[in-house]
Amino acid sequence: MEQLNPRAKEEDNDTMDIEFVVNRVKSGDKQAYAILIRKFEKKIYTYCYCILKSREEAEDALQEIFIKAYQDIDRYEERVTFSAWLYKIAYHHCLDQIRKQSRWQRLVSLYQEQQTLFYDNYNKQAGIEQAIHELLMPLNREEKNILLLKVVEQYSFEEIGQIMDCKSATLRKKYERLRKKLHQQKMYKGGVASGEIAKSN
Repeated sequence: MEQLNPRAKEEDNDTMDIEFVVNRVKSGDKQAYAILIRKFEKKIYTYCYCILKSREEAEDALQEIFIKAYQDIDRYEERVTFSAWLYKIAYHHCLDQIRKQSRWQRLVSLYQEQQTLFYDNYNKQAGIEQAIHELLMPLNREEKNILLLKVVEQYSFEEIGQIMDCKSATLRKKYERLRKKLHQQKMYKGGVASGEIAKSN
């Protein structure tokens, strides 16, 4: 019987062979699923927290999302990345939670717990947290999700379409309108909007 590479349990970087680990889980290796949890739990938790604005709810959602992913892993196909497939489960789970609790204004600071993304150069500036809050306030739930998945997580429009069940061409148009909206509101200071978002095509 083929054995999982012992070093895989220690590996926690972008070069990990995710598809190999997924196939081990599909073949019945329950321990291999712990590798996937360690790989993605921080990002999925942050994503859920950004939508639900509750640590407790995000923690509960995280557990339920990984349980559902494990139960449905045989349905996963490599035509999309495992990461995008997992985000799709998280996206729909959080929407279900919002619907149940009538919380339509729960997407908040996308960057508070993401310390190594494109705001690195601004982390030391006073008031950055307030600037982020001001940026997100005028956006609706869909716009915030698109912004998170495109600019922060850097998914392609095709991948976002898989996550949000939307055509990539439609998402591209919505994103262009979002860029114009952010530019007009001048919420991004120092050229962040015209620089970082403009690069995310």
